[in-house]
Amino acid sequence: MLTNIPRTIITLLITTLLLGYNTSAQRTIDVGNTTLTEREVAVNLDVPWEMLWGNDNYIWATERGGRVIRINPNSGNTSVILDISDKVYTGGEPGLLGMAFHPRFEDVPLVYLVYCQGAFNDTNVKLVSYEWTGQNLKNETLLLNAQTNRFVFFHYGSRLLISNDEKIFMTIGEGGNDLVAQNKNELFGKLLRINLDGSIPDDNPIPDSYIYSYGHRNAQGLAFHPDGRIYSTEHGNDIADEINIILPNRNYGWPQVEGACNTPAEIDFCTQENVVEPITEWTPCIAISDIKFYTHEAIPEWQGKLLMAALGGFSGSAPRLSAIELSDDGSTFVSEELYFTDYGRIRDVCINPNNGAIYLATNGQSYPGEGPNRIIEYRNLSYGGTSVEDNNNSNQYLKITPNLISSSTNCIIECSDSFVDATLTLYSYNGNIVKTVAIHSTQQQVDLSDLPSGNYFYTASNKKGTISQTIVVQ
Repeated sequence: MLTNIPRTIITLLITTLLLGYNTSAQRTIDVGNTTLTEREVAVNLDVPWEMLWGNDNYIWATERGGRVIRINPNSGNTSVILDISDKVYTGGEPGLLGMAFHPRFEDVPLVYLVYCQGAFNDTNVKLVSYEWTGQNLKNETLLLNAQTNRFVFFHYGSRLLISNDEKIFMTIGEGGNDLVAQNKNELFGKLLRINLDGSIPDDNPIPDSYIYSYGHRNAQGLAFHPDGRIYSTEHGNDIADEINIILPNRNYGWPQVEGACNTPAEIDFCTQENVVEPITEWTPCIAISDIKFYTHEAIPEWQGKLLMAALGGFSGSAPRLSAIELSDDGSTFVSEELYFTDYGRIRDVCINPNNGAIYLATNGQSYPGEGPNRIIEYRNLSYGGTSVEDNNNSNQYLKITPNLISSSTNCIIECSDSFVDATLTLYSYNGNIVKTVAIHSTQQQVDLSDLPSGNYFYTASNKKGTISQTIVVQ
């Protein structure tokens, strides 16, 4: 009997059913006393490598294949704002990598990028800037072209950070060649410090050199501690993935030292070269990637901790997001908590400064990256935060409801006017097209009863961008 249930409750239940809301399709995790709820933002991306939260309240991301994309975190609408895939070399690990905003972006709308160019045995690593027009990136300016005459074929880094005094910090891997990391005439295997115009800062620790620190193997994570210190993650070979605190003009040991100085040969080298040891390391390697300090109050259990993305090692060590606790002064490792160990390779983490949500960029299940790559939000819904409106595409949306489907489920495509006359394409998770649907109205039924059980994703595009989401058939 429903006679004793208030009419408002009945209305709410009916509305919820009509919208296709399905709580069973929403994954949650508990971080202490905080519950985080999952929401997929976008899928079918091309190895997202770097994610940044823009001051326009969009997620900006690089794809290793050569595109920069800009994503509405609410609707998932994704637009390509730069495509340089015709000039980026992507033979495995290289590609379009790190990105950073000019520190006074509203007044100086420049975006800094690192990409690889060349061929398998002759690869340059370029630092460039682009102008943001409000719609796209244009006018590439070359700031630095790192090259070597040696054979290099993988391990290019490369993360970017810009300090408060407007200096670019840029990692470059050793390129798979152990001869470069200790050679101060080479830029590979180093952390570089660069003026915003590409020149060498007058106060660099080595006169007339970009080199800030050396003896690095393949650093793929950079973060500023709240007190301004630089932390870096570095890939080991088979052992000793590292987290380092970066000090100027200091040697970090590669290739003579892996991890801590703990063999007779390493101890001798470390003494002679004043090597900086990592604050912690992982053996076997877990392929650690980018790092961010979490300072938001929305997830109090993570406040002050270092969030670290890990891709998972060849030894079978789990990919994950790690929450790392450091000592009060940040100088020593205390503990590590593991999350999201079943997501596949996690390349990067981004933090929403308005509501404290985190976003994970996944790179598939196997090296060096496979689809479907996703960006996924985890948010404490009990924390309000600041509401963000999408000023450019506020009416751009598309969804299939419900997104958890059984053979008897009636599915509905709901979309904005902008998608009428577009085509919705449904893919299996291995990338095969299984169905196309012509969108002829803002709400129409779609028959998916013939699909076998499994995960699928759909995409639809128009001149404003692309929306892509996963659906699950039970």
